[in-house]
Amino acid sequence: MEVHPIWNNYPELKKQLENTISVIDTEIFIRNKDIEDAILDMLHSGGKLLRPAFVHLFSTFGDDHSPKRAQHIAAAVELLHTATLIHDDIIDDAEERRQQISIQAKYGKNIAVYAGDYLFTVVFKLLSEYARSFDHLVFNSRGMERILMGELNQLHLRYKEDMTIRNYLTQISGKTAQLFALACYAGSIEGQSSHKFSLNSYYLGNHIGMAFQIIDDILDYTQTPEQLGKPVLEDVRQGVYSAPLIYALQKDKDTILPYLRKKESMTEADVLKVRDLVITAGGVKEAQLLAEKYTEKALQRIASLPETNEKKIIEEITHMMLYRKI
Repeated sequence: MEVHPIWNNYPELKKQLENTISVIDTEIFIRNKDIEDAILDMLHSGGKLLRPAFVHLFSTFGDDHSPKRAQHIAAAVELLHTATLIHDDIIDDAEERRQQISIQAKYGKNIAVYAGDYLFTVVFKLLSEYARSFDHLVFNSRGMERILMGELNQLHLRYKEDMTIRNYLTQISGKTAQLFALACYAGSIEGQSSHKFSLNSYYLGNHIGMAFQIIDDILDYTQTPEQLGKPVLEDVRQGVYSAPLIYALQKDKDTILPYLRKKESMTEADVLKVRDLVITAGGVKEAQLLAEKYTEKALQRIASLPETNEKKIIEEITHMMLYRKI
């Protein structure tokens, strides 16, 4: 498999990511070959592998770094991410993921649930074999719990007309930021970094994940489905309100709410109107400032890392994520 072109400038890291994909290909085995192929197709569909990259990068700071162990931990993190995406598509009734038909759309929700659940078992298998200690395994398990709680919190807050930025930040902290935090923490633990360093890595990853999700939500308002490889503003129909919309509601609630109250019956014209209203009200600009705030927090923690080539790469990736277009 060819990894995403963003890694072409980092040949050593690119090789580690290629090895991580090989680990995943080896670990995925289901008697139903159609489902196995569907999972592998999704894993090979052009994801950027950001979370596995952070595992590898942070593993190099310790005194006892093992590339093989890092590859397996990175594989577990990517499989955890993929499992959450499969379950997201079920909840959202999404037909596409990364410009190809989603597993739930192709095989039905039941099969998709089993596919996601299967990946969770592979995650635990890899962690049980390659985690440094029982404490490491417990920490990762608690991280998975926080991810699930973030998903449940999002479900609880659907169509909440008085949704606040605090609600939103709590939601994405569990749903998205936790995976980045786990990736950075798991990498630092793999390399036998100190407890203090690993905690710093965890919070650094959390800040990166927060900025990543806010930018992701901004792109929903500024990019086309073709550019993103998925439908845009589907979350609005589903009652999942993100930072640009929340900020816009603070400025122009009376105009926007009538459209939102149509819920899943919103037409394409309604959705486009909401997008225009959000942009006009300055919701996207406010959200961009919020993403910059979390990026700055991450950069402050990155500054404390040892002066290595990996630190430079982490800093470059963090900047790249803030200004990305897809």
